[in-house]
Amino acid sequence: MERTYLKDLPNLVGSTVKIVGFAENQREQSAKLTFVDLRDITGKVQCVAYNLEGSENMRDVTLESVIEIVGLVKARPEKAVKADQQLGAFEIEVKEYKILSKSEGLPLQINAKAQNESEADTRMDYRWLDLRKPEKLLTFKVWTELERAMIEYWTTNNYMEIHTPKILGAPSETGAEVFEVKYFDRTAYLAQSPQFYKQMAMAAGFERVFEIGSVFRAENSNTIRHTTEFTGYDAELSYIDSHFDVMAEEEKLIAFAIQKVVEKYGEEIKKTMGVELKVPTIPFPKMTMVEAKTILAKIGIKSEKEGDLSSEEEKALGNYVETELHHDFVFVTDYPIEVRPFYHMRHEDNQKLTKSFDLMYKGIEITTGAQREHRYEKLVEQAKEKGMNIELIQFYLDFFRYGMPPHGGLGMGPSRLLMKMLGLESIRESMFIFRNPRRLNP
Repeated sequence: MERTYLKDLPNLVGSTVKIVGFAENQREQSAKLTFVDLRDITGKVQCVAYNLEGSENMRDVTLESVIEIVGLVKARPEKAVKADQQLGAFEIEVKEYKILSKSEGLPLQINAKAQNESEADTRMDYRWLDLRKPEKLLTFKVWTELERAMIEYWTTNNYMEIHTPKILGAPSETGAEVFEVKYFDRTAYLAQSPQFYKQMAMAAGFERVFEIGSVFRAENSNTIRHTTEFTGYDAELSYIDSHFDVMAEEEKLIAFAIQKVVEKYGEEIKKTMGVELKVPTIPFPKMTMVEAKTILAKIGIKSEKEGDLSSEEEKALGNYVETELHHDFVFVTDYPIEVRPFYHMRHEDNQKLTKSFDLMYKGIEITTGAQREHRYEKLVEQAKEKGMNIELIQFYLDFFRYGMPPHGGLGMGPSRLLMKMLGLESIRESMFIFRNPRRLNP
């Protein structure tokens, strides 16, 4: 007999089916009557075992054991449905069952919420158990649809996918910590971004590229928004006039992807997580860093660093944008050269400012982007000004010696985007496996 998914039970009332999944709950009503709630990837159902001959009547089923059940699909009594709507309108009258894998005593309660940091750490230690919760399953269904939609947008709009090296001979960013690795007889670095190679694709004439890949940041930070390894979404495009062209592309990308998520999972997100996800309107609000600092000063938020925003400033700016501009997103542009990499293009009329931006979403930065400097002499000049070792990055600089289109791009952190989309408490909840300075397992 082939397996039946629980989502298909409403169409099979009166039929005998085989189902498999985890035993979420077990209740012994009497020596002859046992209830087991079975959960698979599509839902949950109550299974009723009554006086099964030649068995323990499912009394030997432990919580979270993997079981196989053959039984009759029946409508649950209306009174029972009203008493517990989570179990749905159907149940299985068990004819036979098999324990495929018996669970030992659980180190945590699957359906209970972590009450403190210690319990949250335990959940990370046993992440495969924590991920069995329905809301965690939904999180990664949403991630899958979000990524699928972004790929659809990129490929529909003539972007090509590339996969760049993650072991580099020189750091790909300035101002961010890097992981050094022993590479035979020399030192190499784990990629902080695919930046250099995205630009090589522009030199190759690819015109529009995207990449989904691992990013490594050796930042000794233990916050709800930082992680040492994450999946990055990157895009680069040629023949732009300014960084505003890059921002226009990202607006369309994000609005398209969120629209797809709302269409497929909007109701389930609202029901399971209590979040009403809305598709953002285009264009997104935009303000310069100077304008952002002025707004923050007026609402009493102290500037912690000139030319950049602290997490508290980002949060306060997010609240302002939501209240005053009625939007969840805002681009902050024109960062000073001190806080931006050497390859960001500078304004012609103000060489102290870059043609760059960060995209904030509900009070947290999710994207950094810019128009890149495509002129070889200017790029070398700016690298020297930043104190870069020209010899180490000469391979990169060579990309610009034989013709390079004007171009720009962005790097996005989807785990932060997802965290805010679904109202999750921490970035670790939006990641399959979380890494920070204290965690290397599982």
